[in-house]
Amino acid sequence: MPAESGPGRIRGALATDVVKATAEQHGVCVRPFTMEVGDTETGEVRYVPVPCGSTVESVCLPCATKAKALRQAQCREGWHLAAEPVITRQDPSEVQTELMTYRADLVAAYRDVHAAGDEAEAENLRGEISSVDTELRDSGMTGRLPAVDGAVRRPVKRSTKRRQDAPNLPRRKVSKTTVGREYAGRFRPSMFVTLTCDTYGRVRPDGSPVDPASYDYRRAARDAVHFAALVDRWWQNLRRVVGFDVQYFATVEPQKRAAPHLHTALRGAIPHDVIRLVTEATYHQVWWPNHDEVVYGGDRKPLWDPDSRSFVDPDTREPLTAWDDAVEAVDEPSHVVRFGEQVHSKGILGGTEEAGRHIGYLTKYLTKSTGEVVDADTAAQRDHHDRLHAELAVTPCSPRCAVWLLYGVQPKGAGRKTTPGHCRGRAHRRTTLGLPGRRVLVSRKWSGKTVADHKADRLAYVTSMLADAGIEKPRPDPGRFVWRKVEPGDTHVPPRDQLVMRAIAERITWKAEYERALLAAAGPPGLPETSATPAVAA
Repeated sequence: MPAESGPGRIRGALATDVVKATAEQHGVCVRPFTMEVGDTETGEVRYVPVPCGSTVESVCLPCATKAKALRQAQCREGWHLAAEPVITRQDPSEVQTELMTYRADLVAAYRDVHAAGDEAEAENLRGEISSVDTELRDSGMTGRLPAVDGAVRRPVKRSTKRRQDAPNLPRRKVSKTTVGREYAGRFRPSMFVTLTCDTYGRVRPDGSPVDPASYDYRRAARDAVHFAALVDRWWQNLRRVVGFDVQYFATVEPQKRAAPHLHTALRGAIPHDVIRLVTEATYHQVWWPNHDEVVYGGDRKPLWDPDSRSFVDPDTREPLTAWDDAVEAVDEPSHVVRFGEQVHSKGILGGTEEAGRHIGYLTKYLTKSTGEVVDADTAAQRDHHDRLHAELAVTPCSPRCAVWLLYGVQPKGAGRKTTPGHCRGRAHRRTTLGLPGRRVLVSRKWSGKTVADHKADRLAYVTSMLADAGIEKPRPDPGRFVWRKVEPGDTHVPPRDQLVMRAIAERITWKAEYERALLAAAGPPGLPETSATPAVAA
């Protein structure tokens, strides 16, 4: 009989979907990008699938799962360290010094053409400088590079006197130690702390305001934009109060009301009263020009004047106030950010089930995008997110934000390509609702290693296990290979599904070898242990 037809008919799975499901089952990247690899010794040219490295499971589940596992290992290894981490810096390589020399020449040329008013050439040079910076980062260099434009004028100094509405904090000299105290000769507890933003109005269980008209959306938007700076100030204050270099592993997540809050693991035992006092006394003052009233809106926007190389008023043609001049005229902060009253702190012992549970809690949402976490399910939630997004659209996120032009201030780095009121920063996106871009915050001396170091440790462990089982993996000199990014439309590139299937076959082989190594390390099954020397597999 013929198959039934109609809206409920079930069709067969697509081949692409089957390949994707198989790749996810075996932990293979489902959306790799292709690189051409040339062997300088044999002349062989191969096309290699390189994992995309996404941290979002809706984009690539295998890559996101691996990234989460690395973060969990990083959190676990640094939380209850018993010895100070040792960080050894490499000496600058010849390649790095050559790149830095080339960068210096590019910066000098950029400043010459910028002073001459040749914006097109200046833009090209900035792009070349950016590519050199990327090469320096890829070579292993860390730290901040000198600004391309340089410091035009000295920054305005502000008073460091504490606000009268904030309690004073005791201050100690911060020692270099990062390891917490040991109690009773064997207990070395650490802390798990949760901090939230202040209240902006009463909310329902779904996070939507009880009275949207009285909900302080302006303060909510500005607190979200400057939340990262407030967190940095909290860690600074905490170290000054306790007197040692407190290390942290933290994640930023949105609450149901779409306000950011912080979960952090702190190394060392800190009294709960101290954490509460530091939280109450911590604030961050935003010394920016006033941005309460929009000056330019609708179709009336500032215009770019190529002669003066600045934005001007559309009616009077007068240049807008430059950023440095606007900041110098500031007499009081435009906003002050504080934490809310809800502070949760808990002592955690290392190696316990509770520690593992809190590590899972810390990394719970790392494989989800911010938009997936703050997804709105009800009409009240959608209206709440719309109003918050509307406020964020007119809230400047940085000194370079194009939103400043709506307030009659010319931001740093503004040019002919700048669109007044349109900034590509994460703070203005509907999917992020102002949450900081960094979802994971890790101090430099947490484990003494970067994520790449932890990844290398896992590779070394597996390689050692295989070698002990007699499975040697050849490691040719990386210098003999030349890697090239494949251009779009290259007819020699195999289809992605073909590359993914090849990677699946390789992964199955690797997994079988690793299982053989595990069996070899465990020894022959079923043999009773009758001596102090473990049985060794033949």
